[in-house]
Amino acid sequence: MNIEPVILEGVLVRLEPMKDDHHAALCKAGLVSELWLWTINQCETFEDMRRYMNTALDEANRGVALPFVTIDKNSQTVVGSTRFGNIDLNDKKVEIGWTWINPAWQRSYVNTEAKLLMLAHAFEVWDCNRVELKTDRLNEKSRNAIRRLGAAEEGILRSHMLTDSGRRRDTVFFSILREEWPEIKIRLQERLKHRL
Repeated sequence: MNIEPVILEGVLVRLEPMKDDHHAALCKAGLVSELWLWTINQCETFEDMRRYMNTALDEANRGVALPFVTIDKNSQTVVGSTRFGNIDLNDKKVEIGWTWINPAWQRSYVNTEAKLLMLAHAFEVWDCNRVELKTDRLNEKSRNAIRRLGAAEEGILRSHMLTDSGRRRDTVFFSILREEWPEIKIRLQERLKHRL
């Protein structure tokens, strides 16, 4: 697996490696309190976004993450962010997560194509055996979105993580395996066709 920064480009969405100079655009897209309700991070100020980005970029420098900004190609607008994280070269697995999309772009083609691009990269370029996704047990919107991808729900880790607000989060784990990817890829491509 080559964990170098890469641009993932689709028909409607482009995922560009996160850089320091994306700060203003990410603030414009992401300083919306409802986006952070069920995440471990609180991101409500310019400084919060800077800390969020610094963590992502530090993990990228250590080779355990690859953070992106999510761009709507038609408007050339940064509409969110997502990340490959917990990269495990030995076991050939990766997590897709830290995904947030400005509410105006939710339930559109953005998440569908972004996940299609990332899953294709994980399975077809990195040759992963497994892709993991996880979310807060209370985040039904996210759980449903992950289920719609075709990921299998594996279970709940109770009191798994401490959020910035001090709440102990129960985390739901999902996965997609290499042998499941071809069918899921077709399903995502079909769903994307209907959104074009």
